[in-house]
Amino acid sequence: MKRIVLTGGGTAGHVTPNLALIPHLQKKGWEVHYIGSTDGMERGLIEGLPNVSYHGVASGKLRRYADLKNLSDPFRVVKGAFQASSLMRSLKPNVVFSKGGFVSVPVVYAAWLNRVPVVGHESDLTPGLANKLCQPFVKVLCTTFPETAKGLKKGRYTGTPLRDELFAGQRTRGLRAFHLSGEKPVLLVTGGSSGAQAINAAVRASLPSLLQDFEVLHLCGKGNLDPALTNTKGYRQIEYLTDGMADAFACADLLISRAGSNTLCEILALRKPSLLIPYPKGASRGDQIENAASFLARGLALVLDQSELTPERLVKETLALQKDAPRIAAAMEKEPSGNGLQAVLDIIEENAKA
Repeated sequence: MKRIVLTGGGTAGHVTPNLALIPHLQKKGWEVHYIGSTDGMERGLIEGLPNVSYHGVASGKLRRYADLKNLSDPFRVVKGAFQASSLMRSLKPNVVFSKGGFVSVPVVYAAWLNRVPVVGHESDLTPGLANKLCQPFVKVLCTTFPETAKGLKKGRYTGTPLRDELFAGQRTRGLRAFHLSGEKPVLLVTGGSSGAQAINAAVRASLPSLLQDFEVLHLCGKGNLDPALTNTKGYRQIEYLTDGMADAFACADLLISRAGSNTLCEILALRKPSLLIPYPKGASRGDQIENAASFLARGLALVLDQSELTPERLVKETLALQKDAPRIAAAMEKEPSGNGLQAVLDIIEENAKA
């Protein structure tokens, strides 16, 4: 039986593509193992999946800033590499697929030491620190953005693996579930699983204007509901969605969103015209700004910098998005689907050792 080790963690973005791959790998007859950190969030997402063995190893966070833990974490990475190397010798996988995040570094090093081929994946326009460290040891680095692949010797533009459930949404079911009439275009606002305070505030301040032209489905993040707006006609606020996200996408005509790479792949795959408000630099390494700039340059979205976000500007840009939606949708139709599931599966098969 073919055996694969998947790795990646630290954020949901480093795990969800693996979740998309797992059922398809299993259908193809792969025995699936996952190496993650002993206490990271990836453990909760992966452990308990049917026929997937989870193995925890030590890992250290890779920081670009001064922190006392920078003195101890390299030793944790070394410890994790020894643990992962022991696992490689016992499991003898045909291939490793690394989605990135700090836990992937010791796993990729261990695979290389044991002559196990590694296929990596980079979600953002510019590689994160973990993938920069791993890049010399991978056979192929799959990328979400075409520009990234062109700048890498081992890069292959694939898109990001997306879960099948994303494409199972139904507009009528979504309208019914979220108590929307569908008489006006539906504007879906999302700031990620934890919400986005700046976007939440601007949307709520501009509701009187937005509701003249749209119904608004607002995913505001856990703990961010506004009780004063509960019964506002045409406005529906929800903390977050899991199973219902496909129906939310299906009933949406336009989106206001952050610019995380996984979200952008979903937007492209579903052909949803969007206004992107990337997470600002300083609060992050600026990857969302670069991601959004790529979509803007390719005509796939409109972009509004958070520093320019006001209720008035938000209304203006949303109306501009509505007007420009046919052009954006046409540009999306000319692009690859954004769903890299099959392309990544093919590359894994190509690089697995017999």
